[in-house]
Amino acid sequence: MTPLANNSATARRVLAATSISYTIVLLDASIVNVALEQIGTTLRSGVTGLQWVVNAYTLSFASLLLSGGTLGDRLGAKNVYLAGLALFALASALCGMAPSLATLAGARALQGMGSAMLVPCSLALINRAFPDPARRASAVGVWMGCGGIAMASGPLVGGILIHAFGWRSIFAVNVPIALLGIWLTRSIERDGCAPHRHFDLAGQAAAIAALGTLIAVLIEGSRLGWRSAPILLGIALCGAAWMLFLVIEQHRAEPMLPLSFFRSPLFSASTAVSMASAFVFYGLLFTFSISYQTIRGFSALETGLAFLPMTAMVAIGGLASHRLAKRYGTRFSMCAAFAFYAAGSLGMLAATPHAPYWLAVAPMLAIGLASGFISPAATAPAMGTVEKQRGAVAAAVLNSARQTGAALGVAIFGGFMSAVHPFEMAMHVALGTAATVALIAALVWWMAARGFSTASPREILVTACNSCKSD
Repeated sequence: MTPLANNSATARRVLAATSISYTIVLLDASIVNVALEQIGTTLRSGVTGLQWVVNAYTLSFASLLLSGGTLGDRLGAKNVYLAGLALFALASALCGMAPSLATLAGARALQGMGSAMLVPCSLALINRAFPDPARRASAVGVWMGCGGIAMASGPLVGGILIHAFGWRSIFAVNVPIALLGIWLTRSIERDGCAPHRHFDLAGQAAAIAALGTLIAVLIEGSRLGWRSAPILLGIALCGAAWMLFLVIEQHRAEPMLPLSFFRSPLFSASTAVSMASAFVFYGLLFTFSISYQTIRGFSALETGLAFLPMTAMVAIGGLASHRLAKRYGTRFSMCAAFAFYAAGSLGMLAATPHAPYWLAVAPMLAIGLASGFISPAATAPAMGTVEKQRGAVAAAVLNSARQTGAALGVAIFGGFMSAVHPFEMAMHVALGTAATVALIAALVWWMAARGFSTASPREILVTACNSCKSD
């Protein structure tokens, strides 16, 4: 395969298109939280239904992401990228017009499917457009930065849109943005295909079944009863699906999830702390959204503004991550970040639904800083434990772990709100769980990261991009 011509205009077009797509992918992971109250009122849904609205997206994204890169290799990165962006636009339009909760959840699942197709192919397109390693590292830095800003600004942007146009606008706005991404990509040279690349269909089906039944059991358990026949059947199917998935991956020549990665304690710890961080952050984000809008009576705009201290610190934490890790060491700084998670969660115990809002500001600052710091800080150790040519798969594993953690956080914390009464007690259980998970993750990292030295961001980005093969 011949790389794209090193034309600066073409390269800029590729970077603009992929940055736009990554922006709306991560924006949709957080923006929906400030619309929950209006969605619940319009579509007559309780907490359980709202959990499905949030998790349909993250579950689909998490379970299909590992196969997205393989599909791009087989059919061409540009082809799959455009298909994923078109599917995301179509699904967003369906979300905006959804007449029922089931339709909305199904359309959100389609959004996740589109995201799983376009995210790995975005990196492959950047890899081809920027053959020079230094320029490539800078381009991926811009790409990641746009995603980070989108995730951090999601609640505020959502609040503004909902205040002005209603909750359906947060989905409708994706359509012109996605179409712009398609227009920018239209003239990019098509890349070659690798039809010999193996697609792990059996492993993918088992992964969908395993994750889907797990989340379904966690969401529906409190409503149907943990001893009810559907839940007991779901638990049995979940266990069987996970066992089948592990057996399939162990015996595949080209598995979707290389289990050999987890022979490294450092890679396993990086995956675990990535999942734990997403579990805590997105679980708390869902819980706080319900609290502010349902209990405090905040509007969507007021909720977005209330989240501003936390989401702003997500962006700041991401920008400061490497500098802090380099100065204090990855082992200590990562544990300190999880300590911030725990302190922020416990600090929110004082910010009851009837307490003044200002009591929540300091805890939310701590939670946001921890979330922003951990994602990039956990990437470098994981990337350093795998062969260069398998870096793209390793990055996909980490992203899947984060999305899975987010889905679990929303499912479990939402379950607390459905099963524990009054609401203030449910909040205490959720915050205590968040603090406990954070402290366990800190202990896991402290034990696994002995002797690890931090690589520079440029080294990590170059390694990751060099391994994003599209030939």
